[in-house]
Amino acid sequence: MKKTLRRTAVVTGAATAAFGLTLSPASAVPSTVWTVTPSPAEFTATNVSNIVLTATIPMTCTTSGASGALQSNTGNPATVAGINAINFGTSGSPCTSVLGNVTTVAVTPWTVVAQDYTASTGVTKGHVGNVRANVTAGACKFTVVGKASATYTNSTGVLAVNSVAGDLAVSSNPAPVNCGSVVTVNTRPTFRGNYAVKARGTSTIPTIVGSNP
Repeated sequence: MKKTLRRTAVVTGAATAAFGLTLSPASAVPSTVWTVTPSPAEFTATNVSNIVLTATIPMTCTTSGASGALQSNTGNPATVAGINAINFGTSGSPCTSVLGNVTTVAVTPWTVVAQDYTASTGVTKGHVGNVRANVTAGACKFTVVGKASATYTNSTGVLAVNSVAGDLAVSSNPAPVNCGSVVTVNTRPTFRGNYAVKARGTSTIPTIVGSNP
């Protein structure tokens, strides 16, 4: 009977220790508190460099703008802004490519997601998420989906979008039309460009600060 009790105690102790090891890492890492100032607030963003979508061939826009809303949040990753509208090019300054003028229609909302903050530089790393855009370049039509890696710098208010291969994809539903081998469902587009962000109607540069309680 004593041996049975000792074996039970050993098993119970081991199970408790294992359970503790399982919980400790998760409980030791608190969720990041993302403080956005001002919040909540609407924002506008204007490109400060050419916006380039490359899907085998580069498609360049000299004019682009976006608008949406900023918000503080908790979590990691966490959504700190929603992009409710974004445009690429204008009738007087269209986006261009070797296939012809490019029209891009964004299907919003997109999101701005924060994942890592460096206090010494005031830079937040994350991505622009929920990306979906219908692109027409000449006769070629295709849809881009996914996310785009990005950083936000508090001192300048610049959202720098710099996606890497694999962030974005060409949708198979709908599949590319009249694109031949130039753009296929196996194409991995990249999206790059910098946007200056301001609180709507002001010259105020929003800030994003991440901290762990």
